[in-house]
Amino acid sequence: MEVKNTILFVCTGNSCRSQMAEGFMKELLNTDHMILSAGLKPSTVNPVAIKAMKEKNIDISRQTSNHVDEFFNYKHDYVITVCDNAKKLCPAGLDANNFLHWSIPDPYVDGKDNDLHLPRYRKARDLIESHIETLLFKILN
Repeated sequence: MEVKNTILFVCTGNSCRSQMAEGFMKELLNTDHMILSAGLKPSTVNPVAIKAMKEKNIDISRQTSNHVDEFFNYKHDYVITVCDNAKKLCPAGLDANNFLHWSIPDPYVDGKDNDLHLPRYRKARDLIESHIETLLFKILN
């Protein structure tokens, strides 16, 4: 089934990078689009990612972590992997008009995340924001 104007961001855990990408895109793109994110091994939205996005006045605390399998049997406008692992392992069941890959370094530090690691999340956030701006230009023009 084709779902018009959908953008799906995929990463390994759907806890940091894909959540930040979803948050930026929802904030910057009009409501005619369905913005989704998913992971190969979903967990929860990372609290340090939430904090990094709040610095940009974007609240991702209510977003949910979803499994990529939930989005099979749909044809998306864009499927965007935001980590190398997701690109390598992304299931063949995903269908899209456009597949993109953004190699965003993982800010997560093996369960030891705290405010000391916030600079890593800011760096990932800022890279994602740059990619989002480029994609928005492409979509809107």
